[in-house]
Amino acid sequence: MRALQWHGARRAAVADDIAMPRVEEPRDAVVRVVRSAICGTDLHPYRGEIDGFGAGTVTGHEFTGVIEEVGSEVRGLRPGDRVVASDIIACGHCRSCRRGWHYQCDRVGLFGYATVVGTQAYAGGHAEFVRVPFADTVLFPIPDDVGDERALFVGDVLATGYACAVGAQVRPGDTVAVVGCGPVGLLALEAAWLLGAARVLAIDPLESRRKLAAERGACPVPAALDVEQQVADLTEGRGVDAVLEAVGTDASLLTALNVVRPRGVVCAVGAHASETMPMPTRLAFAKEVTLRFAVGDPISDFEPLMNLIRGGRVDPTFLISHRMPLSEAAEGFRLFDSGEASKVVLIP
Repeated sequence: MRALQWHGARRAAVADDIAMPRVEEPRDAVVRVVRSAICGTDLHPYRGEIDGFGAGTVTGHEFTGVIEEVGSEVRGLRPGDRVVASDIIACGHCRSCRRGWHYQCDRVGLFGYATVVGTQAYAGGHAEFVRVPFADTVLFPIPDDVGDERALFVGDVLATGYACAVGAQVRPGDTVAVVGCGPVGLLALEAAWLLGAARVLAIDPLESRRKLAAERGACPVPAALDVEQQVADLTEGRGVDAVLEAVGTDASLLTALNVVRPRGVVCAVGAHASETMPMPTRLAFAKEVTLRFAVGDPISDFEPLMNLIRGGRVDPTFLISHRMPLSEAAEGFRLFDSGEASKVVLIP
């Protein structure tokens, strides 16, 4: 079959001779991919930012498709079903899963991400077919009235943006800042509106992203200028009630802590990995800030998010700037990495 493989920093190529996946465990399914997307998380290995990432990894953790085959213990799914996959692989049965903590599952994994998450590598969705473990936990049927592209982002970026707004405790009437207006930040912005935000400030260095945020009703704030002063000017010196941080760098988290008001809430869903951040504890203590980190959980939030899509309350397809055949996936990565694309969807 055809699939995209990672071979090193900014070296990705489509191969036509990848072995077809098969059912290996009783709870497995094999899915024929209909749509997949390139996520900001995929850019970390693409840029060579993750040591030990396995050469030859088939990338991609956002995908929809049609079930081709199921294992003997899969319940509630059958061949022919249209499905969207959670990016997080979880067993659904362990103590953490029973508490709804799927990212802390004893057997957690992430499609197309080697062993960065968990101890077992699973090939990803930038391919024609995917083996899905724990299929009756990880896959969700797509309703007949929802197209593949509208369903696609429930599996990661919509769930992550929603978790960010919920984690920041956005309430009706709040002024909210989004730090980082990539796909996750833009969907966090959408979630803030859904939760009743009265005003959203969109902080990002790229004009194209600020423009897209402005089209969604946000007030753009250039990150290249004095962000703290800009936010102060826009909030009569108070700062914002909640900050949705969707970048994952020390600088973005410091910005969030600087612009939040006293007793405000910061929720970070950017993929933070720093072990040396100079945490401004004096500032955070003086403000009595609530700081939390969150990982989107499609397994827990699939139903409400799909209902929001079906009811017309949110349509995440506004993110898509490029639709490309899987054969051009390497170019899709280049466009997304350079900022020329806001979201790339691949079509096998």
